[in-house]
Amino acid sequence: MLDVNIYRQHWQHPLFVQWQTVVEQAAHPHVNYSSGMGVGIFHLRGKVNQPDFLQAVESVLGVALPQKAKQSVYSEQAAVFWLSPDEWMLVCALEHKHVLFHALQDALKGVFAQLVDNSGGFMMMRIHGQEASTVLRHLMPYDVLSLQTTQCVHTVFKRSTVVLSKVADDDYVVVFRRSFADYVWRILQKAAKPYGYTVQKSWQFAHSDWQRYTA
Repeated sequence: MLDVNIYRQHWQHPLFVQWQTVVEQAAHPHVNYSSGMGVGIFHLRGKVNQPDFLQAVESVLGVALPQKAKQSVYSEQAAVFWLSPDEWMLVCALEHKHVLFHALQDALKGVFAQLVDNSGGFMMMRIHGQEASTVLRHLMPYDVLSLQTTQCVHTVFKRSTVVLSKVADDDYVVVFRRSFADYVWRILQKAAKPYGYTVQKSWQFAHSDWQRYTA
């Protein structure tokens, strides 16, 4: 079992080097970027026409898997994003990820499904403020203004694939590959420069579910 306290002591943010010279400031009215301690990120695959798969996952999460494009659901344990007809992304608190992962593994024994812990390969960032939607429109082909609260989309920021979810008005979370962290940060900086922005090196969620997932 992972000792979360030891992990926290030795874990380094993917943007540790880039943010060494960044001075944290009070929230900016236009654009704010925040990202703190890592979170648990799983990818789950299975067939929705198999009741045993759906029942196994729901028995652990306490909610049914979303089955329509752009849907996401929040449970006590995790946020669940629909990625494709047979794939979902789960985001959960770091300290609970091993318990949740093993609970899902046990529930899915004998079921045609795949569960992968990709926590070390991805990172998450919150983007919020009056111009958050404008910044995102600079970077992606998807019509971000059409995205409704709690909806998510698998799209691209320039050359990097991302999963974007709308938490509330002018409030988003974006998940992308850790290896693209420097690239994504550079284009986020460039896109926000005309409006002004600040960086918080810890999670700054107002939403209660996301406070729990990033605890």
